[in-house]
Amino acid sequence: MNYIGIIPARYASTRFPGKPLADLGGKPMIQRVYEQVQGILDAVYVATDDVRIEAAVNAFGGRVVMTSDRHTSGTERCCEAYRKIGRKYDAIINIQGDEPFIEPEQIELLKSCFTDHHVQIATLVKPFLPTDDVETALCNPNSPKVVLNRNGEAIYFSRSVIPYLRGEDHTKWLARHVYYKHVGLYAYRAGVLEEITQLPQSPLELAESLEQLRWLENGYTIKAAVTRQETIGIDTPEDMERALAYLRSRRM
Repeated sequence: MNYIGIIPARYASTRFPGKPLADLGGKPMIQRVYEQVQGILDAVYVATDDVRIEAAVNAFGGRVVMTSDRHTSGTERCCEAYRKIGRKYDAIINIQGDEPFIEPEQIELLKSCFTDHHVQIATLVKPFLPTDDVETALCNPNSPKVVLNRNGEAIYFSRSVIPYLRGEDHTKWLARHVYYKHVGLYAYRAGVLEEITQLPQSPLELAESLEQLRWLENGYTIKAAVTRQETIGIDTPEDMERALAYLRSRRM
């Protein structure tokens, strides 16, 4: 199979305007993401609706596609970009523009899901550690949780803590059960990407503001590969401070 990576990036983030261009250790964040994945995919493009992001990608020698500013999700933006690129790939990997520490090994994990020809959509999850802080990690609504079935497929995603451990002190939940957090990375077979972007927004998606719930509500399966590597999604300026500290620690 051949794979294309598309990084949707918009300037007008509510919680962190201009996030893709924020300086992360001397490079714009979008460049960090691009450089993390470009060596392991057949092609990589940034998909954006903003000329400032387009200029930044061109400046570091990346490939970029301009897309509509009316998309409601990164998946829709990926689909438009894929159509505009015009070359056929077996699968499209949607790489979040605010995940600058995605590792090549994690991309390989995602690709490995498609050795099963029944897989429609794939994503990554990571176990929370028993030593993680329950309040700031497990209960963080900006870090969606996911429950898997015995086949490693997602049953549900939520910003709430799932499952709820009845009768257990919540401060001990991480020691009593393996909870998974969702890593912001998807891969879709080309035909499936076209199909899911034609679906109307669903009640669960609107409730949780998680687009993957639309796919589950419409009967699509999402295969989850388990990664043990840490990632830092950047949603707020405070997250950027954590990312900078993490970057400094890696250089030591």
